[in-house]
Order: sequence, then C-alpha cells, then structure tokens
Amino acid sequence: MKITIDIRNIGKGRTGDEVVFFELVKNLALIDERNEYFLLLDSREKLEIKKIKSRLGIIKKQNFKIVELGSGNKFIWNALNVPKFCRKQKIDIYHTQYIIPIFMPKHTKIVTHIHDVSFRVHKELISWKDAFFLNFLIPYALGKADLILAVSQFTKDEIIKYYNTPSEKIEVIYNASSLKKVNDNWQEIKEKYNLPDKYILALGTMQPRKNIPFLIKAFGEVADKIPGISLVLVGGKAHNFDDLITQTIEKHPNIKNRIIFTGYVGEDDKFMIFEKAQLFVFPSLYEGFGVPILEAMDAGTRVLASDIPPHIEIGGESVIYANPTDIDRWKKMLYDCLVSGKIKKDVFAEGEKLRESFSWRKSAQKLLTLYEKLGQTK
Repeated sequence: MKITIDIRNIGKGRTGDEVVFFELVKNLALIDERNEYFLLLDSREKLEIKKIKSRLGIIKKQNFKIVELGSGNKFIWNALNVPKFCRKQKIDIYHTQYIIPIFMPKHTKIVTHIHDVSFRVHKELISWKDAFFLNFLIPYALGKADLILAVSQFTKDEIIKYYNTPSEKIEVIYNASSLKKVNDNWQEIKEKYNLPDKYILALGTMQPRKNIPFLIKAFGEVADKIPGISLVLVGGKAHNFDDLITQTIEKHPNIKNRIIFTGYVGEDDKFMIFEKAQLFVFPSLYEGFGVPILEAMDAGTRVLASDIPPHIEIGGESVIYANPTDIDRWKKMLYDCLVSGKIKKDVFAEGEKLRESFSWRKSAQKLLTLYEKLGQTK
C-alpha cells in the first residue's frame, strides 16, 4: 500500500502530539518493509529535513520518503495540497490528526488521530474563534474518516458520548513514554534552565485545562511548610495561554521567587529534569492520555496527579491521586509527599509495570495491523 502520514508537527516543539507521530513513524520504520510511506511536511530547510530523517531512522529506508507540500497555511494544505498529492500518487491511506481535507479522492482511506476532545467538553476554556471552526470541522472529520484513532479508552468513550460516533469506527492506540537519558550533564542542564536544587515539577502546555493556577495556589498556601523547594513549570507560553497563571502568582508574593518557568525543554534534557525532581505533579482538569505520568515513572519520580479517568486508566495504582478542584487535599498531598514521609511508592518497580503495558513498538504494530485491515476494505 501507499500510506501518507502528516508529520508537520515534528520539529515544532508541540510536545504531546508531535511525540506521538514521531514515535509511531519511527517504530513503523523498524517493523514495516512492505508498504510505501510518504511523510508530509510543510516547507523546511534542507538541514532540518536531514535531521528529521536521521531522528526517525529512515535515511536508508527506501520505503519511507519525506515530501514537502509547500505552504504552512493549514487551509491551503487541507483544501488543495493534500488532496492533489493523494490523487496524483494514488494514495491508499492518509493519516492525520483531528481535521481532515474536504476534497479527498474516493480511493484514499482517511485515518484521523484524536488526542482528546477537551475543546468540546470544556468550551469555556477555548477562544470563540477556535470553537467556531472546531464545531464544524471536528464533526465533519469524525463523520468522513474511515478510521478514528483514540489515545485511550476514555477518549474513545468521549468521542462516542459527545459526537455519537459508532464505536466500531474507533480504535484505541495507546501512547507510551520515549524518555531516555541522553544528556547526563546535570550541571549544564541546571544552568541552561535556571533550575534550583530541590523542586516540584509540572510539565505541559500552559492552557486553562492544565489547571496551573490551581497548582500555584496550592503551592503558595503550603510553601511555608516545605521550605527550600521551588515549583518548576516546563512548557511554552503558546496558543491559548492561561492568563490566570500570572494573576495567581501576583496574589502569592511569598512564592514569586520560587516559581521557575523553563519554556520548552528539549527531549535530550527531559530525563534528568524528571529524575532530579522531588515530585512530579499533573493537576489537569482534562486529558486524553497523560504521557508525562509514564515519563516521570520512567525516571523514578513519584507522581501526584488529578483523579480524572484517563490518569487512572494509565497510572493505575502506581500514581498518587487527588481531586483537581480540592485545594486542601492538594496542599495535604504536597506536604505528605515532600515532608511527612507518610506516602511512599516503589516507583522503579511500578514504572517497570507501566513500561510492559505501554510501548511505542506495541502501538506501532497495532497501527500497522489496522492499516492493513483498512487496505483490505478497498
């Protein structure tokens, strides 16, 4: 088959969805010698494309090709570039995420990857402009796609619940952790990101659903009981940044100098930032999966996460949970995890269990099986 995958997010520091497509393609390249893959990028420098090929391990793979499809304008991309390419190359399967092209040739099967439907569940947390487009484009994509991939059973259930999508159209392809110790020069990493000696770590986009103001408030109210420990927030201040973050810090002057924003952290540096943390916290109101939970466990760091369904589905008994709206509970858990010694977890043993359950190789193998099944329906 001729399979086309949209990999535009690779190399753009988009964290979650970038990692998912990167790891799936990388692992497909290790297991599939039969099918022909066209990996679609927007315009990039030649050196950047070479680096992407090297990272994906496809430099010597004859059945994997990177194709530049011009402009980064997403409307031109979906309306003209992708349909034209799929028609000309007689593509059998096109795999993207969320929004699909409208004018696709009939011979091309469409696969869309859904990481979560937070934009539907928490409409109040996105801009009206985003809501306007998503209210039309997502139902269209779910209706027209031949196969929908959800990152967890929870996300599958949410798609069915909010969009009335037939269950048989949706398959679960779990995410996994790809965290590895690459750069082990702690002093270099510490200086690069201005990290303190002892810290609580939070990682992710600074969007409202990540519940960062709540975390800052909880930290601010318990900070005097956990002296010498800072709060490190890893992630870019990108689209849909939560303005309450700044406002909440201003309300807690006692912690103003104990909160560090690192911005985007490179994959090579992440392992040690996780490993050196006293505790990893993940207070999200809504997630589709929760890869950072697996990453923290890989690095041997305890996890305190919100008790939302996908976190429990992924973390099981390996994680400490608390309601993401119960400030007193979070204050107590922060204190107990960092000071009292009441909460103990054998994170290395627990992390090993999770590694057995979630792996990119397993997910890529299932994805390949689904591709082949879809190809047989032509």
